[in-house]
Amino acid sequence: MTRRAMLGALARACAGLLIAGRASARVGGPRTTGPHPDPRPGIDASHFPPSEKVASHPDAVPAYDEARGIPEVLDGIRCQCGCADQPGHRSLLSCYEDGMAMDCDICQGQARLAYRLHGKGQSLDQIRSAIDRRYGA
Repeated sequence: MTRRAMLGALARACAGLLIAGRASARVGGPRTTGPHPDPRPGIDASHFPPSEKVASHPDAVPAYDEARGIPEVLDGIRCQCGCADQPGHRSLLSCYEDGMAMDCDICQGQARLAYRLHGKGQSLDQIRSAIDRRYGA
């Protein structure tokens, strides 16, 4: 085997491990419990990926559309997909800001549930409880 072929095989193997690790953290991966964060005042959806980028993930478009309407709610919810302990992930809002939610059914489901409950006038504590019951560890 040539050096180039070996390096290519090694790169593919590493990429496969990274993809498998991200997928396990998103779907049925190790979920941890912890406190929900306090929402920050003045938070908005200005750090979301552009709509064109989200459009390349058609299944995520409805969740992103709804999440854009309630960033202050999402900022007060601990994500339950397994990413909450990763650096830079302070809340469910982080998943939408860094684009992780484009490929995560759990992130999308949590935001869509929060949007529906918020629309029914439920408080942040009620929304958190509903998410914990449905998605918690």
